[in-house]
Amino acid sequence: MLRGADRGGTSPARRIGIFGGTFDPPHLGHVRVAAEVADRLKLDRVLWIPARRSPHKPDAELTSDEVRLEMTRAATGGDPRFEVSDVELRRPEPSYSVDTLRALGERFGPGTELVLIIGLDQYEAFDAWHEPDAIRRLATLAVMDRGGAGADEPSAGGGVIRVPVERIDVSSTQVRASAAAGAPLAELVPAPVARIIEREGLYRR
Repeated sequence: MLRGADRGGTSPARRIGIFGGTFDPPHLGHVRVAAEVADRLKLDRVLWIPARRSPHKPDAELTSDEVRLEMTRAATGGDPRFEVSDVELRRPEPSYSVDTLRALGERFGPGTELVLIIGLDQYEAFDAWHEPDAIRRLATLAVMDRGGAGADEPSAGGGVIRVPVERIDVSSTQVRASAAAGAPLAELVPAPVARIIEREGLYRR
């Protein structure tokens, strides 16, 4: 299991989902859709990768890398397919997906398919990403359709798989606002994440 720093060596897993984000904090929606994509695409594992800082949100205030990494580990502990990597936190910012995919391609070696899991809104802006053509060469894109408007089963085309997932009306912004107001978080984040938020006094201005 990867907990914290990546370890060298090969892996028996042949199809690995890459699920990145700031995870500030990770919430139940993240957990649910990651599991759904893993189920539908029969992924051997889903590698959760907290970003050092998203190049799409360069001015965003973030909780410390250490605490976001701890929260992500806490959120993923209930599913044996989920693992956490600090590959992006160890890289100087900004954090680009193409660099992560190159590093993971070298780590896992040939024969392993990397599946980059992104939202529909991210896919619509994908051509503005850093080196989008290189990303397409390095990974299959799994585009989550939270509205469920896609086909009943995953559909592929041009290295893109559209995966309908259940719509979960929770966001990190909502969690932060609830924490700031002192509202209960039980229906928004996994219990271990709620305990970290409380312990650290996160999101309270």
